[in-house]
Amino acid sequence: MYIYDSIQKTKCHFEPIRANEASLYVCGPTVYDNAHLGHARSSLAFDLLSRSLEAHGYRVTMAKNFTDIDDKIIKKVEQTGQTMEEITDFYIDRYLKEMALLGVKRATIEPKATQSLHAIEEMIQTLLDKDIAYLISSGDVYFDTSKDASYGSISHRVSDEESQSRVAHTSQKRNPKDFALWKACKGSEDICFDTAFSSGRPGWHIECSAMIEKHFEAKDGYSIDIHGGGADLLFPHHENEAAQSRCSTGHEVAKYWMHNGFVQIDGEKMSKSLGNSFFLKDALEIYDAEVLRYYLNSVHYRNDFNFSEVELQTSKKRLDKLYRLKKRISPTSASSANKVFKKALLDAMGDDLNISIALAKIDEMVALGNDGLDSNPKDKALKKELYANIEMIDTLLGFGGREPFSYFQIGVDEQLKAQIETLLEERNEAKKAKDFVRSDAIRDRLHTLGVAIMDTPNGTVWEKS
Repeated sequence: MYIYDSIQKTKCHFEPIRANEASLYVCGPTVYDNAHLGHARSSLAFDLLSRSLEAHGYRVTMAKNFTDIDDKIIKKVEQTGQTMEEITDFYIDRYLKEMALLGVKRATIEPKATQSLHAIEEMIQTLLDKDIAYLISSGDVYFDTSKDASYGSISHRVSDEESQSRVAHTSQKRNPKDFALWKACKGSEDICFDTAFSSGRPGWHIECSAMIEKHFEAKDGYSIDIHGGGADLLFPHHENEAAQSRCSTGHEVAKYWMHNGFVQIDGEKMSKSLGNSFFLKDALEIYDAEVLRYYLNSVHYRNDFNFSEVELQTSKKRLDKLYRLKKRISPTSASSANKVFKKALLDAMGDDLNISIALAKIDEMVALGNDGLDSNPKDKALKKELYANIEMIDTLLGFGGREPFSYFQIGVDEQLKAQIETLLEERNEAKKAKDFVRSDAIRDRLHTLGVAIMDTPNGTVWEKS
């Protein structure tokens, strides 16, 4: 399997630090607000990576953290009067539910910053003892970037002071690019934790390094195989994370670094400052979750993604074709996926998650499957193979697993669904009473509601026509 390493800026053959195992850490959200499409894109990208690694025979251990102590969270506490735990628990729960709707598998490990304070304190103390970190009079602790000869090797950038940390500049910093490891309490309103160096809270970067060292065992000079996150985290977050990890532990934090592209809306980078942050909860009220998953994964993970209603509808049409094929072969059971198709799909995803080729191979399989069924509609062996193909798609890519008629009920509200089910019950009663005039009249009534029905050995099914 080949992956693109952001640091080497090239595709590399994946060689894990432990045979047949893959360790993966992905930067998760700061839980003070609802998840947006950028969070969804990152989660989906690394869900694809995890699924692809598993399909290629690796046992995957994946960690995704929650930043549950941060200045933005404290500000929300002040604004709402809620406790920090009430705020963070609410947004963590919502995030996990929304990701589940998108088909994102839960991470193996889901550490929180507040549950990792001892590990954070130990790492900072190690850096202080080595004189790589320093304590200033306010109680803040800074990392001395001049002590790390490799600083800048991750992002190939060593400046941009404004984005270095989430703490105001202080004249007591030794170097402009030094960053905060620990922020001391500045007043009684602050939420603080006691340490040997001061009462305060961790800086943004230190938590990921400490969590990785807490949950993974280093081997061959690396803590983990792959570190992932959005492209916006490459600098300063990942640069600083790598620096503090190597200086405290003596080894690199990750062998490979992978980053997903930005999400844009109408060609503009999505951000809170631009006011166009598209909350995922709002998107899920408008669009079906599986369609959204297919669409957000339809562009290669490293490319920027421009959210477009037109392109989303185009994606849905491609997904519709897969479900129309599934409708032709259901209900049936699976045999084994077609070997040529399986290899093509695995080869595509093994080439740095080449989703464009994978989706093209699926389109080709759907077309050939329909041609085969057109020639021989009762070909049971073909139906079983096609069903197995779709099961493989669901396992590897996370779509195609629904009952096809329910898929084609997308967009029908619950009130109309209830009305349709009532009419279907009345039609069944009419058929039992051999009142075919009434039965046909109900079918016509359903047609006027935009509903097509089909009588099967397992009962009557319906879809939006």
